[in-house]
Amino acid sequence: MELPLWFEVGSLVGLTLILVADLLLIIKRPHVPSTKESTLWVVFYVALALLFALLMLVVTNGEYAGQFVAGWLTEYSLSIDNLFVFVLIMSQFSVPRAAQQKVLMVGIIIALVLRGIFILLGAAIIEQFSWVFYLFGAFLIYTAWKQAFDGEDDEDEEKKESFLVRLLRRRMKVSEEYDGAKVRTVIDGKKVFTPMIIVFAALGMTDLLFAIDSIPAIFGITQSAFIVFTANIFALMGLRQLYFLLGGLLDRLKYLHFGIAFILAFIGVKLVLHALHENELPFINGGEHVEWAPEISTWVSLGVIVGSMAVATIASLIAARREGLREPLPATGPTPVRHAEDVAAEQGTPPTVETRPSDDAR
Repeated sequence: MELPLWFEVGSLVGLTLILVADLLLIIKRPHVPSTKESTLWVVFYVALALLFALLMLVVTNGEYAGQFVAGWLTEYSLSIDNLFVFVLIMSQFSVPRAAQQKVLMVGIIIALVLRGIFILLGAAIIEQFSWVFYLFGAFLIYTAWKQAFDGEDDEDEEKKESFLVRLLRRRMKVSEEYDGAKVRTVIDGKKVFTPMIIVFAALGMTDLLFAIDSIPAIFGITQSAFIVFTANIFALMGLRQLYFLLGGLLDRLKYLHFGIAFILAFIGVKLVLHALHENELPFINGGEHVEWAPEISTWVSLGVIVGSMAVATIASLIAARREGLREPLPATGPTPVRHAEDVAAEQGTPPTVETRPSDDAR
């Protein structure tokens, strides 16, 4: 049973309206969301995804609904991993907290565009060349190995970003200070770029790398381009609020990358087995299908994904507790520098400068 056209079109229109409404809300009310507000939005988007899965179950069958849930959870886990890099970018470039909402929304829009392009390309390639599953599977296994055992640390990542900063500064005039969330500002009567252009470039590169990883992963769960795209949309919806909700809690999820690596490796193996089952390459089994290659069901995949994330999260929290961490940091998004505009935005008053009396006055 295929997904009805009216359901696909209606779903895409509805999701587009929700994303536009979310964007307009940021433009009209730029602020740092509270923990309560962030929690309510995250719960709303998660409930919306589950409701969508239920509607899919009613309209079609349990197989499509299961593929959507498994794909959504996979993309959601990879999106949480993406947040670690967002934290690094926000901290390194000292993005004002009052501007972080807009920055995150731009990052999410870039991610949606890039993933949409990769989904269309992936669907077209799969339609023509079934052997591409061998490549997807090998790539995911390699990515899983790097995710789990790569020795690159944050210092190396900062060096890469510093190179990006130097490159952009050579190509264009960039001011030293932010002007809210503006990309361009006027200094001494001349228009120049603000550091926000560097932040957007860093976010774009990050989104590109994660799209390369995530699209083969979800195509290992379903070959429906509609399910792949909607799962990505639901995974990215609420990511902005999740950033502020988790805050310093991200530092406590020290084993999350192992859980994600296991999921990627599992899907990689599943893709290779699927490629063997559908084999058309003449140098493998004479171009015939490999009958002994098992097909892993959607529900087994769903169980592995949920179990991996649960084990990684629980193990991380236990380890954090043993290391003496009590409570997470305030869910305001990690920013090492407090800008005057941040304080003014929080208190609703102009920033003040505290002065101390001189020694003579005392």
